[in-house]
Amino acid sequence: MESFVYQMPTKFVFGEGRETEAGKYVKEFGGTKVLLHYGGQSAEKSGLLDRVGASLEKEGLTYIRLGGVKPNPKSPLIYEGIRICREEKVDFILAVGGGSVIDSAKAIGLGVVNEDDIWEYYSKKKEPKGMLPVGVVLTIAAAGSEGSNGSVVSFEREDGVYKRDCGGEFMRPKFSILNPALTETLPPYQTACGIVDMMAHVLERYFTNTSDVELTDNLAEAIMKTIIAEAPKVMENPEDYQARANLMWAGTFAHNDLCGMDRGQDWASHNLEHELSALYDCAHGAGLAVVMPAWMEYVTEHNVMRMARFAVNVFGCHMDFADPENTARAGIKALRSFWTSLGMPRTLEELGGKKEDIPTLLRMLEIEGRTLGDYVELNGEDCENIYKML
Repeated sequence: MESFVYQMPTKFVFGEGRETEAGKYVKEFGGTKVLLHYGGQSAEKSGLLDRVGASLEKEGLTYIRLGGVKPNPKSPLIYEGIRICREEKVDFILAVGGGSVIDSAKAIGLGVVNEDDIWEYYSKKKEPKGMLPVGVVLTIAAAGSEGSNGSVVSFEREDGVYKRDCGGEFMRPKFSILNPALTETLPPYQTACGIVDMMAHVLERYFTNTSDVELTDNLAEAIMKTIIAEAPKVMENPEDYQARANLMWAGTFAHNDLCGMDRGQDWASHNLEHELSALYDCAHGAGLAVVMPAWMEYVTEHNVMRMARFAVNVFGCHMDFADPENTARAGIKALRSFWTSLGMPRTLEELGGKKEDIPTLLRMLEIEGRTLGDYVELNGEDCENIYKML
């Protein structure tokens, strides 16, 4: 087990109807003028924005609305949000939505507090020093941004679109309101993408070279088993509140780093996928459903027993002690089958991509002179090989 410091400053407010308390929590954390940041029309049509707005007004808070966040949040709207916040002297951002809205809100918060172009921080050229406080009303169980210390943004640059991340402990939201009922109207495809995303967050931590991390190994396996058990329930009955509740809380635990602080983490699959969603604008979860099993196949021999443990403890595969690789590959097959059963794609072509795009993906990845991942360090040739497997 590695040494670590773990801090979780986010206050989680869980349960039905809790979005009507948003104003109270904004005020608790010092907000006086709020940017109410959200995605499409569903938040408006459902009355959610009105309920949240009423809660702000009840506490005597003023607010400005900025909607229009798209999946794989785009930089132009973020720059617009930065401008509005500076001109209107906004001191708190309230994100109403899923991971894309939260990530966009965090990026706006970075841009308001720091002097440099936020591209400097997401491209890792400079380190940000802080962020405007952000609160969350979560509507999608998926990305875990409601408790995470990072943000991922798609930057529209002159030479293409680059999807990049930025992180820091100050980027965790001040509070997150989690009402599972708000997820009941999600289309099945979005629900499935969220399920893949949260499970992938656990897997990026689970596949580690750090030994003697039995507690967090067991926590990770429990989270994944819960996701596997609850996912079919919500796909069959979208209004199953208890199943939605378990998935929503699992999504938060999957990415608040509780399962990852004592170990090396990988994240190669996420980096490989980011270029798919940047180029094709596909859902992040759908891209992960294609990339992660291919990555697992590519690195199986690195630690066959770790992959076999996943197969046995998470999917209940039979342990073949004579040939553990059989068990390992059975686990990968089970994972791919589970995600496919939710309606997720299996191939690059199903995402709208084609093999001829691989040189473009590698250029966007900017892999030359560096490696991806910690479990297995991937060079450019490795990344190309995995892309060819998709």
